[in-house]
Amino acid sequence: MEHPLNALVTGGTLRAAINTGNKALVQYDGGQLSGVSPALAQRLADHLGVELEPVIYAGAGKVFADAHADKWDVAFLAIDEMRAKEISFTQAYHTIEATYAVRADATFASVSDIDRAGVRVLASTGSAYDMYLQAGLKSAALEHSGTPPESFAEFQAGRCDAVAGVRASLIGSFGDDPAFRILPDVLARVSQAMVLPMPDNPLIGALDAFVAEAIAEGFVAKHLDF
Repeated sequence: MEHPLNALVTGGTLRAAINTGNKALVQYDGGQLSGVSPALAQRLADHLGVELEPVIYAGAGKVFADAHADKWDVAFLAIDEMRAKEISFTQAYHTIEATYAVRADATFASVSDIDRAGVRVLASTGSAYDMYLQAGLKSAALEHSGTPPESFAEFQAGRCDAVAGVRASLIGSFGDDPAFRILPDVLARVSQAMVLPMPDNPLIGALDAFVAEAIAEGFVAKHLDF
């Protein structure tokens, strides 16, 4: 009997949106993808007996923006109530930390030091932590850039007093640079899920079962160990 998720596929190919801006979930080196999100996408394609077509994005905001553009069949995004009005989420398969990078000579010692008058915070447009900051910042000024790498580069060039990001991505960009520090505490914990277009998508139950099986069998844990 054909699996219900085969309804996602047209032309024998599963189009999976892969956000390379999230280093905790995706590594993209020399055109080669690795990490838990590509692994889950490949597992789903294999499960359905079809070819995988990765659709590469540099930021989560752009993945979400294409949710109704017929650019992808399945995606990987942070669970968010606002996004849930437009797309459907499975259960979380992993939770990651977001925090800030600051300049080495800054006086900020913790996340709570950032939210004060006169401080300018930079975040990648449409990222989960951008949405968190839009709702949560009280005194600091929030500014936006494009993808996470673009926001990091602009911060390195002198823009703003702190830049938000996934800890693994911040470590990749700033961890070896003595001119910057990554704050030790947590801005937000962001739960990551697989995603289908449309709210209340009738196939989300079947995809949720696929995620639950991947977690239970240790597949997710294996591919987080990089």
